Amino acid sequence: MQQVTIRGLDPAVEKKIRSMAKRRQKSINQVLKETIHTFFQEQKAPASSLRELAGGWSRDEVLEFERAMEPCNQIDAEMWK
Repeated sequence: MQQVTIRGLDPAVEKKIRSMAKRRQKSINQVLKETIHTFFQEQKAPASSLRELAGGWSRDEVLEFERAMEPCNQIDAEMWK
């Protein structure tokens, strides 16, 4: 992988990164890689992860399912007397 340079980092942020690296006994590079990796892993919403695993429905499929389920939502008044 190519090298990436970060310029103009806020001094307070740099201090926190250095402190984190020292506390974890890791290089600044390693801490930044782990932080970036964690950030992008957490960006996946659980629903999107499930959609990737199980597949998703098109808008037409959702409408078809909802139409098919309509009779299940009707209350039979005779049963509740």
